[in-house]
Amino acid sequence: MDEAAVVTCFLRNRGEVLLLHRADDAETYPGRWGTVTGYVEDDDPAGTALMEVEEETGLGDDDVELVRAGEPFVVRDDALGRQWRIHPFLGDAGRRDVALNEESAAAEWTSPTAILRRETVPDLWRSYERVAPTIETVAGDAEHGSAYVSIRGLEVLRDAAGAAAAGDDDWARIVEVAEALLDARPSMAALGNRVNRAMAGAESADDVEAAATDGIERAYAAGEAAAREAASLLDGGSVLTLSRSGTVLDGLREGAAAAIVAESRPAREGVGVAESLAGAGLDVTLCTDAAVAHLLADRDVDAVVVGADAVLPDGRVVNKTGTRAAALAAAREGVPCYAVAAVDKVQTDDVAHLEAGDPAAVYDGDAPIEAANPTFDVTPADLLAGVVTERGVLDAEGVTSVAEEHGELAGWREARS
Repeated sequence: MDEAAVVTCFLRNRGEVLLLHRADDAETYPGRWGTVTGYVEDDDPAGTALMEVEEETGLGDDDVELVRAGEPFVVRDDALGRQWRIHPFLGDAGRRDVALNEESAAAEWTSPTAILRRETVPDLWRSYERVAPTIETVAGDAEHGSAYVSIRGLEVLRDAAGAAAAGDDDWARIVEVAEALLDARPSMAALGNRVNRAMAGAESADDVEAAATDGIERAYAAGEAAAREAASLLDGGSVLTLSRSGTVLDGLREGAAAAIVAESRPAREGVGVAESLAGAGLDVTLCTDAAVAHLLADRDVDAVVVGADAVLPDGRVVNKTGTRAAALAAAREGVPCYAVAAVDKVQTDDVAHLEAGDPAAVYDGDAPIEAANPTFDVTPADLLAGVVTERGVLDAEGVTSVAEEHGELAGWREARS
């Protein structure tokens, strides 16, 4: 039986994937739903995937970033007398407007779980599972902030619920996935709150799938609204920031004229932030973390603006190490310091769940030195001018009220036990 190597590339935008309805005169599987696909060329599956994306959707390298390659697998089609070696890929697409070629009759951005309810090319769901987010990828993601990670967690829950709804409606499995997500990243309150909201009041797999799907769009909308609130506060001013927050980045692009960016050692994610802001037209200065206090004293800065991985019920903020020092320096110079975060980052308990990075990133020599690489620190509420959210600027009392709301959502776990 002949074997052909092909790529299958899922494009993702706002938690949905692009499905393509194959034309009636397509070479294989006419009239079925699939996604971007093509024969592997030059023994380069990743390069082929990007080439096919551009040919079939019009989205180029500037629009799509491949974020995951799945383990290849073989599909046997006895009716065609051949088998396919599938190379699955997942790419994040920056926009949704696509220009289809002759291979596709229609396109739709939809939940990946729609695959389970349609006539598709062989093993399309299996291809998706090879690149979909998992509990393990959520737990091990050290590159992204809590907003991004929480959305990936909702995708995991949605996919599990969709598979259960299409199969035997295994409620125990859905609960198992939800609880594993709650335990995966206790430092990221948004993940727990968003999973709890999807599970609260749900009685079936369909309920959870719908709630998780709604929760993904709600999460994007909350981050965008918080960014607009931050932009309105900045009003064309100069800011100092550190670490990487997509919400802060959007707010600064829209509302700031100049930015000082701390590089945020040891991973130095601030470098990418500085480059992004410079590309958006801001006047950008990149500095070492140690220079933050000096620059706040030496330059005209209107505000310090940072993100938050979690907000404690009393208004304290957990964020990348260096935030507390920046807030202290800002208070000394009379510069207001704001944390920007969706309200889902307000946690229900007052324990600061702090993570640490690899000590070798700080020192990997042979001397008898203990290297400390704390990922997060805690900034007291009295050093903050407020927490900027989609509901406006919250003081400590407002944060406490939100924590009480989130506590009610968490009750589903006790009710199920």
